[in-house]
Amino acid sequence: MYFSLTPDIAYDAKPVSYPFSEADRIITNNFFRRYKINEDAYGYATFYKKYSVQQGIKIETIANKYYGEPFYDWVIILTNNFINPQFAFPLDDYTISKVAEEKYGDDVYSGIHHYETIETKSGQTIGSKPVLALEGGLRVDKTFYDSPFTYWNGTQSVTVAGSTVSKPVLNYDHEVQENEKKREIYILKKRFFFKFVEEFKKQNMYSKSSDFISKRLKKTGV
Repeated sequence: MYFSLTPDIAYDAKPVSYPFSEADRIITNNFFRRYKINEDAYGYATFYKKYSVQQGIKIETIANKYYGEPFYDWVIILTNNFINPQFAFPLDDYTISKVAEEKYGDDVYSGIHHYETIETKSGQTIGSKPVLALEGGLRVDKTFYDSPFTYWNGTQSVTVAGSTVSKPVLNYDHEVQENEKKREIYILKKRFFFKFVEEFKKQNMYSKSSDFISKRLKKTGV
């Protein structure tokens, strides 16, 4: 359905032939034309709701649930600025395993991709809130992992092994982590849905120019 709403372009089939006739042009969909959502819009809860994509759920299923037609999957693709929906949408466990195995080969389940910090509390509190000695989830190198780590617990310096406040992340686990980040997407609320579709249609109309043929068709320059 997406490509039925985007305009066409007539390009030159025989650039060495001049003058051109309509028979010298091939009409095809202008799939290079992109519609991009302003990222500031995602800060407005009025327009969107967050949705967590569960295992095995397809984008067409979500479109059908919220917009009544699976063909409106393109609305979800556009409102999330997915460049390549095949890889922007979370993969199932079987597929992520195959992708990781192809990417890393024999090192997929044993090779270290990077090291990552573990949330570590200092022992201090501000009010009732514990003070962190080290934030979790920060990417560090092997030198950090192998070296001592020192922090202040409120009364004295404490030194621990870097391996107690960081951990190796294997190649497969890294791919799973990256895949999990894709689970949270934005769903345009239904009361704004029809206006969005109409606005999309308007933006895909050509304005008059030297290449203009109609609102839905233009030619490439000669």
